Amino acid sequence: MKRNGWMHLILGGALVLGVGRAVAQGPGGGHRGPFGGPMELMGFEGMHGGKVVTGAPFSATSTSTTNQTLQDGKTTINRTVQGAIYRDSQGRSRREVTFTGVGPLAATGGTHKMVAISDPVAGAHYMLNPDKKIAYKMTLPAGGAGNTAKSQAFTQKMQARQQQEEASGALKVDSLGTQVINGVSAEGTRTTRTIAAGEIGNSAPIQIVSERWYSPDLQTVVQSTRTDPRFGTTTFSLSNIQKAEPAATLFTVPADYTVQAGGPGHGHHGGTVAGVAPAPPAN
Repeated sequence: MKRNGWMHLILGGALVLGVGRAVAQGPGGGHRGPFGGPMELMGFEGMHGGKVVTGAPFSATSTSTTNQTLQDGKTTINRTVQGAIYRDSQGRSRREVTFTGVGPLAATGGTHKMVAISDPVAGAHYMLNPDKKIAYKMTLPAGGAGNTAKSQAFTQKMQARQQQEEASGALKVDSLGTQVINGVSAEGTRTTRTIAAGEIGNSAPIQIVSERWYSPDLQTVVQSTRTDPRFGTTTFSLSNIQKAEPAATLFTVPADYTVQAGGPGHGHHGGTVAGVAPAPPAN
């Protein structure tokens, strides 16, 4: 895969994961949707899905690590993604993720930084490509009764599905109580999902165990662990948590970036968003 294609894959995937707002919330606010594993791996576990949170600014360092042992019992795959998360009092958020030594990057030892800015005040979401100084702009759905009704309907559907799974024994949810995680009080939840024998061709049941620690104060997950025999163990944590207002410049597109409508790889390589002038050429 060419380097540009690889970047589009990363940015496009993050765009989908980062802007989704109708994502099911489990007990304690933890994400319970089907993308839990990949989101943790990409460093997005902290603030994906759900409502816009105002009046609770903070910044933190995020670390996501995946460890997998292959069938020979000797070979291991270890991946770590470092990042940062910011949120201001108005509910605007910024996520930074640095990828190192994955895919084509492994051969060169290079790194790529990805930045996502969600601005519910302006009704826009941006994916920044620091290498090319391009900001991909996606308009967020407008608020209103229609969207609220859809969100509620989705939440009710997911809750009904969870109740069915719990009733059948395929899903078990346990409270882990409250404890302080990296200086923040958090509520813990353990979810055990069982894939019955034969469901996916498996000769025996498979158990996937997820533990999440959710801070009611910050309204975000501060630590999680997901163990899946098929893919290994993924851990996510926030550290260096600061409950202060981040700099306003973190939630704006830099002046030297070109703003393009639509996500990366969607054919908007030369256009600009109406009303936004392209950046001057580099010297």
